[in-house]
Amino acid sequence: MSSQLVYISTITGIQNPPISSSHHHHQHQYLSQRTYIPAKVYEHPAALLLERCSSLERLRHVLPVVFKNGLYQEHLFQTKLVSLFCRYGSVVEAARVFDPIDDKLDVLYHTMLKGYAKVPDLDKAVNFFVRMRYDDVEPVVYNFTYLLKACGDEAELRMGKEIHGLLVKNGFSLDLFAMTGLENMYAKCRQVHEARKVFDRMPERDLVSWNTMVSGYSQNGFARMALEMVTLMCEENLMPSFITIVSVLPAVSALGLISIGKEIHGYAMRAGFDSLVNISTALVDMYAKCGSLGTARRLFDGMLERNVVSWNSMIDAYVQNENPKEAMVIFQNMLDEGVKPTDVSIMGALHACADLGDLEKGRLIHKLSVDLDLDRNVSVVNSLISMYCKCKDVERAASLFRKLQTRTLVSWNAIILGFAQNGRPIEALNYFSQMRDWTVKPDTFTYVSVITALAELSVTHQAKWIHGVVMRNCLDKNVFVATALVDMYAKCGAITTARKIFDMMSERHVTTWNAMIDGYGTHGIGKAALELFEEMQKGTIKPNGVTFLSVISACSHSGLVEAGLQCFQMMKESYRIEPSMDHYGAMVDLLGRAGRLNEAWDFIMQMPVKPAVNVYGAMLGAFEPDDGGYHVLLANIYRAASMWEKVGQVRVSMLRQGLRKTPGCSMVEIKNEVHSFFSGSTDHPNSKKIYAFLEKLMCKIKEAGYVPDTNLILGVEDDIKEQLLSSHSEKLAISFGLLNTTAGTTIHVRKNLRVCADCHNATKYISLVTRREIIVRDMQRFHHFKNGACSCGDYW
Repeated sequence: MSSQLVYISTITGIQNPPISSSHHHHQHQYLSQRTYIPAKVYEHPAALLLERCSSLERLRHVLPVVFKNGLYQEHLFQTKLVSLFCRYGSVVEAARVFDPIDDKLDVLYHTMLKGYAKVPDLDKAVNFFVRMRYDDVEPVVYNFTYLLKACGDEAELRMGKEIHGLLVKNGFSLDLFAMTGLENMYAKCRQVHEARKVFDRMPERDLVSWNTMVSGYSQNGFARMALEMVTLMCEENLMPSFITIVSVLPAVSALGLISIGKEIHGYAMRAGFDSLVNISTALVDMYAKCGSLGTARRLFDGMLERNVVSWNSMIDAYVQNENPKEAMVIFQNMLDEGVKPTDVSIMGALHACADLGDLEKGRLIHKLSVDLDLDRNVSVVNSLISMYCKCKDVERAASLFRKLQTRTLVSWNAIILGFAQNGRPIEALNYFSQMRDWTVKPDTFTYVSVITALAELSVTHQAKWIHGVVMRNCLDKNVFVATALVDMYAKCGAITTARKIFDMMSERHVTTWNAMIDGYGTHGIGKAALELFEEMQKGTIKPNGVTFLSVISACSHSGLVEAGLQCFQMMKESYRIEPSMDHYGAMVDLLGRAGRLNEAWDFIMQMPVKPAVNVYGAMLGAFEPDDGGYHVLLANIYRAASMWEKVGQVRVSMLRQGLRKTPGCSMVEIKNEVHSFFSGSTDHPNSKKIYAFLEKLMCKIKEAGYVPDTNLILGVEDDIKEQLLSSHSEKLAISFGLLNTTAGTTIHVRKNLRVCADCHNATKYISLVTRREIIVRDMQRFHHFKNGACSCGDYW
């Protein structure tokens, strides 16, 4: 681009022609000049065929007829061919016609420039403009507006400013058409304040000028300014056109001002615009984004004409309003009516599949994208990556990511978040490292994804590292990043640090409150969770379904049954939130953990919907099961009732179905390295030392009063039971941690399953005899062991 800038800047003093120029003597021929055309030329059937060409394919079929009849050298046919090739986007073929012409009319130059700008190919358009000046073609105002449009379309602000200078230099600074084009260029380059300066300096303004400013404000996030422009426009006695309405409705949506939206709707009806498909589509979008989905659907159903944008708006409306099932119904209806989906349609459908977790339908949409030749569209591929990740097929997502030739920031964010949300934080961090190696600058979404991965990893030093990174990038005050930090520190066991960040936040979203309340809940600090919930209710941010789920779960972990029951009623009666299956499961867990099994069962029987497996799982979990799946829980219930035959039947059923209990795995971080231990494993290089230390440790805690709970293991002798219990993964991880840290250091352990009763009891005694604080994060909550006691109060 730099050479082009030089050409433009020195346009009046060019001594050597650019390579693309055919250097010839050129006589000025202006648009007003007429060329004599014999009747035999303009009356020839080939001329009529050209007039009737409606596509590039038809034009190519007519071209041989022009050649065959010796008409290719006629000015009429040359002009028409150049014009048609440019109109249908084939500037290369237009140039093949243009270049050999000896005496080129100025109009041909103007047409070619328009063709390059329309494609858009800004580099070639600028090169051609330079060639025009070298060939002594006097520029007209339209040349500058074509170039300005191309600059806007490609967001090339620097070149746009160059064109601005040339436009003024050539005497078009007061031209309404030129100034409107300039205004549009600045708005598209996100320089809306510069656009406003151009607008304010215009000696006269028409409806197009006003509409350009309204659209510029609306598209650049200045919604209130867009509305203000419409008000000023009306004060100037200019009646808003249908373009004004289409431009301002997104601003109404952004502000959620449905009352103003209704006023605009009424104006559109009075003006007769409501039958226009673009107006109806914009109204559908506005009502949906303002929360009036029913009105949006009625408008959509009442449309006499729909284009693909209309269908896309309705699909997106259901996706954004958390009704992916209906979004897929609309998408299918669109296909049934023979409407060809665009990339936006495919992305909307993929979003719906992701929200539904419907991998099968997602694969069908993927196949459809291939059939439509959209599978190379980077935005579609990004949506496919997100869909596969949310449907838990991260390997397929990774495969698509690897095949991407052009990876955008969105591509990196999708794959990082995908692995983070699928419990594979190490891979997520590896992708983040690769991203930085490729010198792709992370944004807030990237950091939120990485923080999510580190929350899953639950490694304190890594948490501090990423916190430092976001602080150095001045993003720690961003509400989304700060919320993720609160969640991460809570999940790393640093609940005090999480609260400090929460308290320092100047802005909080509902997700921020949810993260802090949930953090208190998983740490067994139910009273603090309730106090924070009460504080939230006094503010302007309303609790949502996730808030109540977090509060009820916090009550469950802390034995605050009555408070949990009150919250459930409050959710339904005061906030009109319909309970989800997760809420029902949390309530059963609340009652079951407290030993109120009859009430828990009655609650299940009285549910207005059919209970899902998680509800029954919560009921099974009330019988103090060992870690593992629901089959294991059921076996433990039978074991607790001494129904050994039933225990055997469940175990046989598991074997027949190929079901296995998930092996226990515990991780501990030592000197910035994470060590993993499986129950009974001897794979660690220090296994002998660990087991020797553990054997001595078990003797010490027995002396302090620990008694192994051998009832947890069936079918073997008591001494073997003790050996199996002593080799549980968390005991191995704790032993390794004690061996490799100094006195007074807190041991942080993470386990993939719920901590068993024996390990919980043993860890209390270990904290007592070693005088160490031990923090264990299992699949459900945190346990802070200190001086022989646990923060859960033996209630988990």
